[in-house]
Parts: sequence; C-alpha cells; structure tokens
Amino acid sequence: MREDNFALKNPLMLALDVDTAEEARRISELLHGKLGAIKIGPRLTMRYGADLVRELAKAAPVFVDNKYLDIPNTMEAAIRATFDAGATFATIHAWAGAEALERLAAVERELNEKRPFKILNVTVLTSFAEGKLPPGLEPRAIHEHVDGLADLVLQCGLTGLVCSSQEVSRLRAKSQKAFLVTPGIRLPTDAAGDQKRVETPEAAIRQGSSALVVGRPIYAAQDPVEATERVLASIQAGQK
Repeated sequence: MREDNFALKNPLMLALDVDTAEEARRISELLHGKLGAIKIGPRLTMRYGADLVRELAKAAPVFVDNKYLDIPNTMEAAIRATFDAGATFATIHAWAGAEALERLAAVERELNEKRPFKILNVTVLTSFAEGKLPPGLEPRAIHEHVDGLADLVLQCGLTGLVCSSQEVSRLRAKSQKAFLVTPGIRLPTDAAGDQKRVETPEAAIRQGSSALVVGRPIYAAQDPVEATERVLASIQAGQK
C-alpha cells in the first residue's frame, strides 16, 4: 500500500528558504490552499523556533528540515521536540545507524497514536554529484550509497526516505509502502542552482515520488502563484 497521501492534500512541499518570519508568512498566505506542506529549515527555526512552526501549521502541514544526526538519545529528544512544536514531518540522516533508526521507528509509532507524523531519512543530498562526494564515500556510486541506506532504514521499521529523482524508481521497487520525498525538482525553464540531480515534477511523480520539494522556483518567482500552478500542473500530468 502506497502512503502517497500521508497527511497531504497534494504532493507539493514548498521549501521556504527565506530569512524572516514576515517573508515566510507572506508567501504561505499568498499560496494558502495550494500547498501540500510547508518546509522550513535552520534559517527560520534558529531565529523563530517552535512559535513559527505552530503558526505555519495552521495553514498547512509543516516539514521541519533540520536533518538531525547525533547519538540516539539526542536524536530522539530532537524528534520529540519537533513533534511537540507542531511539525508533521522531520528529517534525520540515515547515516545515524541501526540503533538510532530502530529507536526512532518506535518513537514514530508512538507519536502517530496522537496525530500523523513521519520521520524522513535523508540518504545522499541532491547537491552531490558523481565524482564530487566527500572523502569516504567516493569509492562507490551515489545510487549504491542510497540503496544501502534505504535498505537499512526500511529494515529498521521506518518508511520515510529523501532521495533524488535518479534513485526514486529503485527505492519504489524496494517498497510500495515507502514515502519518498524528492528535492531538486525543477521545471525545464528553471535554473538548477546548487542542485545537481534534478528532475521535473511530472517525471519524478511518474518514477514513484510521493512528495516533491520545490523552493526557489516558487518563492523567488516574480509571480509565486503562477509558478505554483505550473508545478501543480506538472504534478497532475505525472499522476495520469
């Protein structure tokens, strides 16, 4: 059973990589009712904390993208704090290892008894390209790292995974239950920026993505509403 509709009205997760709560409010209000989720990271959470998460959660499910990676006890505490702030999604690094992942799988089950909440495991960042991996990762291809991390995550009882469009079909073949979040989404006319492994919304959905993260092509657009509608149209094409 696919979990594509987990807590979302549509697959579009808007990454609000802006510096002020005022700008985050402006964009989220402008796009009210059009988003599946709102993603915020350290640029906003370090300035405004749980208050902003709670505020944005009134408009759409909030995805807190702080990418926790620490000892198991610290990671559990961070996840619980993120849930308490009102988030529906939170990221960790799959590199945390089996002990942490198994512990967090139990935490996720516990929290879901209160309301929907999903831990998303980051595999290999979409800013990395073949031949440009950090020391220690270079001897293997990116897809091999992603495969191994995804296998570990699924074996430990978690189903949320973050991967590029280049790995989506491989991970979908591993699990129909997996909730696959794909960053690096661009329309053909959009600049790639610092994203290396990119794809269109339509293609990513066809390949098996559950949700898509789009940031600058929407919030930095001259007309964010029109940009959002174009992304949603591409998503709908991929769902046919």
